Amino acid sequence: MRVTTSFPLGTLRDTPSEAEIISHQLLLRGGFIRRVNSGIYAYMPLMLRVIEKISSIIERELNNNGCTKLLLPQLHPAELWKKSERWEGYTAGEGIMFNLKDRQGKEFGLGPTHEEVITSIASEIINSYKQLPLCFYQIQTKFRDEIRPRFGLMRSREFIMKDGYSFHSSKEDLVSFYEKMGKAYEEIFKNCGVDTVGVEADSGAIGGASSKEFMVTADIGEDSILFTESGSYAANLEKAVSLPSKAVKLEKIENDLIETPNQKSIADICKKHNLDSSQIVKVVIYIAKFENKSEVPILTCIRGDQEINEVKLFNLINKIFTSNLIHLNMMDDIKQIKKNLNNFPLGYIGPDVEDKSINNDSNWDKKWIRIADKSADELSTFVSGGNKINIHRVFYKFSFSKENFTISDIRNAKEGDYISLKNHEKLKEKKGIEIGHIFQLGQKYSDKLNAKFSDKDGQLKNLWMGCYGVGVTRIAQAAIEQNHDNNGIIWPIQISPFEVLIIPTNLKDSNQKELTEEIYNNFKNHNIDVLLDDRDDRAGVKFKDADLIGIPFQIIIGRDSINKEVEFFCRKSKRKLKISSSNLLEKFFSESKIMYNNNS
Repeated sequence: MRVTTSFPLGTLRDTPSEAEIISHQLLLRGGFIRRVNSGIYAYMPLMLRVIEKISSIIERELNNNGCTKLLLPQLHPAELWKKSERWEGYTAGEGIMFNLKDRQGKEFGLGPTHEEVITSIASEIINSYKQLPLCFYQIQTKFRDEIRPRFGLMRSREFIMKDGYSFHSSKEDLVSFYEKMGKAYEEIFKNCGVDTVGVEADSGAIGGASSKEFMVTADIGEDSILFTESGSYAANLEKAVSLPSKAVKLEKIENDLIETPNQKSIADICKKHNLDSSQIVKVVIYIAKFENKSEVPILTCIRGDQEINEVKLFNLINKIFTSNLIHLNMMDDIKQIKKNLNNFPLGYIGPDVEDKSINNDSNWDKKWIRIADKSADELSTFVSGGNKINIHRVFYKFSFSKENFTISDIRNAKEGDYISLKNHEKLKEKKGIEIGHIFQLGQKYSDKLNAKFSDKDGQLKNLWMGCYGVGVTRIAQAAIEQNHDNNGIIWPIQISPFEVLIIPTNLKDSNQKELTEEIYNNFKNHNIDVLLDDRDDRAGVKFKDADLIGIPFQIIIGRDSINKEVEFFCRKSKRKLKISSSNLLEKFFSESKIMYNNNS
């Protein structure tokens, strides 16, 4: 293709102010995307070619694994989501689903994911175990009403995603296919030229018994990955488990009551009273809001040097109650406290606060749900709130009994923790960008949407399901985070918009023009993705744009064209070689083969 007639570049010299990270900056400066509104972007011709190449790699791998492509609607009737009991969670409060009503007043949502729609379809087309297993997938635009869109295509309001859904007659078949898809994902990312780490993950709002994320490690990643050096363990922060460091033993304190005026933070208390944070149990209060509209006060206890993992806490509360948990909010609203609690000394609460602290006229449940992290339960003696303003006290042999407390792991694992008593490896931490996620959904959706099949004995049973997502536009931007320099993007050749960029320095020179056309047509005839920069611009402008947009190979045609010689430049290695045009194809095939092999 030619820049002047069919492929305008639209590069920018200055970095737009809204671009915070390098990959977002380079996508905008390289003319790959254009901002239409906050979190909404147009994919320009260069970007669309990248997206199409990524999509082609995904399709080839999934088709080879027996999956079938389809296209599902983006507009979802609310009734399907209400059947799965996800409508309120996705649309109420800070829910991420765009939702609307049609002219008849019927409710709809723009799909962020398609479990409900595909399960409804499966309930109509799958009747017998003989039809199973089946896996359908699609590649299309998804929508999320992000509170704060940022980082370009990393956290946008609409994005392109591949989502797939498998159906099985047994849990064993689901697990087997899930493992198969994990390996397929590894091949997809390898063939896209990006390095990934597979980590155990929380299933979140999608649900299911098990899930795995595929992360691209990058300093700007929004997720934390905890892993061992040997590779024996890897999980994201939401899911990771470990052993906390050993607590410092609390020696006998002269006064059981400790006056702590204006000492609400653990750091203040430790500094003033010569304590270690591992000798303190901090109490954090949450309000759990459920789909049935009920609100329940949650009292959590954790060792003072540890942090609560709100994802683990959310999942635990969901197991305790039958109604679906929609929101879990830390209680810090003074008006709410005064309205629902009796003289509640926030900042000085202990694990033994009484149920009568909840007002009788409160709309909350009248009993605290008490949850203790294992790190708190392991302390025999500790300091905590005294349930009076400016007072903490020493608790001797306090029992987080199972009658009063649910004891579970609700803490954040962290770098430096040991993985287990048997495995003495310490955890390390990196930042990562999620580009893929696979789930074992089990029978969550088939049960609620009545998707059944007839087994070998003629019995009707719920389908077993899996779910498999890949962020197509996320892969493109994550690839830039891994592949760039001070001059611009360095695309992996597999997903680069073009493989070769031809740069004539002066097309007014008849020798250059003739040789340019000869090379361009020769590459086209050999089915090579080639772009010709035939603009009437200075050579320096073309070189800067070439480095910015990051096409793997450049062919520079200059004064030596009179001798049929050109410069062959590799964007990644920065090697420049003077070569005869007659040897150019052979050199390209040799270098590109090396690059394909190295990237995959």
